[in-house]
Amino acid sequence: MPGSVYAVIDTNVIVSALISSNPESYPLSVLAHVYSGAITPLFNDEILKEYRDVLSREKFHLASADIDEALKVMENYGLNLERTKVEDEVFPDPKDIVFYEVKMSKEDAYLVTGNIKHFPKKPFVVTPKEMIEILNGNSIGK
Repeated sequence: MPGSVYAVIDTNVIVSALISSNPESYPLSVLAHVYSGAITPLFNDEILKEYRDVLSREKFHLASADIDEALKVMENYGLNLERTKVEDEVFPDPKDIVFYEVKMSKEDAYLVTGNIKHFPKKPFVVTPKEMIEILNGNSIGK
């Protein structure tokens, strides 16, 4: 979509969006922008598998139809990219590396996460609130 912002969406943002009871939450707003086409999600098969595995956890009480719909939107409107190997970066949780490496496959993309400390401090690693500010024209830079 022309004018769309490219972003890898961390699993915690999608979980927060789908379980939120606050219609004005930043994670929900990020997901709404994915649905509207303002954000083009970036992913690979490993990320899609993590989304499904985490969203299907009993503790979240999410309907399988809602999970299927969210993943369908990601797949249909997003870009499935290969990982770009990253050296010399430290990740507290090795499972987060795939999100970072998929982001690195698209130069002009962001990585949106609620766990900012799990990633290297880079201008393209943003919180859901920062992503909404970027979409509203208040660019914080990449």
